[in-house]
Amino acid sequence: MREVAAVGAIAIDSGRILLIRRGHPPSAGLWSLPGGRVEPGESDADAVRREVAEETGLDVEVGPLAGEVVRPGVGDVVYRIRDYVVAIVGGATSAAPVAGDDADDVAWVAIDRLGERDLTDGLLQALRGWSVLP
Repeated sequence: MREVAAVGAIAIDSGRILLIRRGHPPSAGLWSLPGGRVEPGESDADAVRREVAEETGLDVEVGPLAGEVVRPGVGDVVYRIRDYVVAIVGGATSAAPVAGDDADDVAWVAIDRLGERDLTDGLLQALRGWSVLP
């Protein structure tokens, strides 16, 4: 197995969480946190800011590490994903983020309605386990 470093962004505002619908494997068509691979020489914080901007048009301030998961990718790849709490500080309006890069859609989703979305495997359990959901 080849391990790939990746990051995710947990943006929570007014009882909502920012999610993207993945446009490419793995997990194409499922809702997840904005994020992706860490490029060579890139810090986690820089990767979080870049991925959120690419996928949603939003600018973020990166806060603390919420937790880490390991998820299977395509072929012999596994992703070690470090998810960070972020605050929206600019870019597209927080009310209307814009899907881009490998995101098919982006939405602010009411936390009490997360169970109605087709989420990536283990996302809701991880967020609850890290105590980041209000």
